[in-house]
Amino acid sequence: MLEGRAVLILEDEPVIGFALEDIVETIGGRVCGTAFRVAEALDMLRQHQCDAAILDVNIAGERSYPVADALAARNIPFIFATGYGDSEHPSRFAHAPTVTKPYGVEDIRVALARALFNAR
Repeated sequence: MLEGRAVLILEDEPVIGFALEDIVETIGGRVCGTAFRVAEALDMLRQHQCDAAILDVNIAGERSYPVADALAARNIPFIFATGYGDSEHPSRFAHAPTVTKPYGVEDIRVALARALFNAR
């Protein structure tokens, strides 16, 4: 389901961000950008066509919800990949799959597939 789709990654830890890039490519997607700050991710959304996104929730002390709002406004499916679980997301993001760190390739694949399927 991810074959060739462009995925935006927002993760403030470079090592985890680069690991997510590898995961996206392993499951057949391509990375349209990896952002390490919320403002950077918003800029990337304006500059690139993305089909889906993976968002960490806590980005250097700032929540990624403005990026989630921008994605939702464009009907771009996204998942949260976080150490916090899904209990603290605002209710408007109840539809977004959440994977909890530490996660693996299969966790990301299943969550992205679910997000893409739900977006249809």
